[in-house]
Amino acid sequence: MAKQAGIIKLKGTIGDIAFYKSGDGHMARFKGGIDKKRIATDPAFQRTRENGAEFGRAGKGGKLLRSSMQLLLQQAKDAKVVSRLTTVLLAIIKTDTLSARGARNLTKGELGLLNGFDFNANSPLSTTLSAPYSVGYDRATGVVGLELEGYNPQVQIAAPTGATHYKLSCGASELDFEEQTSLFKSVTTGILPYQNTEVAATTLEVTLTAGSTLQVVHALSIEFYQEVNGTMYPLQNGAFNAMAVVQVAQPA
Repeated sequence: MAKQAGIIKLKGTIGDIAFYKSGDGHMARFKGGIDKKRIATDPAFQRTRENGAEFGRAGKGGKLLRSSMQLLLQQAKDAKVVSRLTTVLLAIIKTDTLSARGARNLTKGELGLLNGFDFNANSPLSTTLSAPYSVGYDRATGVVGLELEGYNPQVQIAAPTGATHYKLSCGASELDFEEQTSLFKSVTTGILPYQNTEVAATTLEVTLTAGSTLQVVHALSIEFYQEVNGTMYPLQNGAFNAMAVVQVAQPA
């Protein structure tokens, strides 16, 4: 494929060349390719079908996770989060050592590889929040918790210029990748002033299904605001907000 240059950007098809816009800009590529029916039936394309099935499974898994965490994700994501998440989930599928190639899945893969994934690569959580915290999950009771030690916002939170306030949120998703269903719960600190004053230790806790046999993904996010005449405005459309997976739990 090639990137379009010049002032006028094209969309559509001219002859054998297709023009389109992607996350990398305005692109152009030749049309054509192998007939879909042949790919679906020809033994020579067995590996292609297997790869396609697993890629599709990764895509569906990513959509389920994103949809379940939409409440937090809509405030802290980058333009390529879909493709980045799909790449990680595909790598997880390939760790499934129990299923045949083409049938490998997320349920039997090492979902823990998702731990630390940043939904906004432009603002990693690890460089935005340096306050120490610990996480836990009690599968028997369904309680998912995060304990944040006492911290000084202006020392341990890297806020963008203009920020006067911030908000921490935790969200946990119980995911059934086979049935494509989920349960999501979240909790927040509320909007807090960004100031040079110690904040007491904080507990953020939600309760999912007691005794669940599903996968659980736990995320922490931080959003920034600017106060103007008593009204809180999200800072720069959330470009500096951070959100990352901080805990992954798979059933034994």
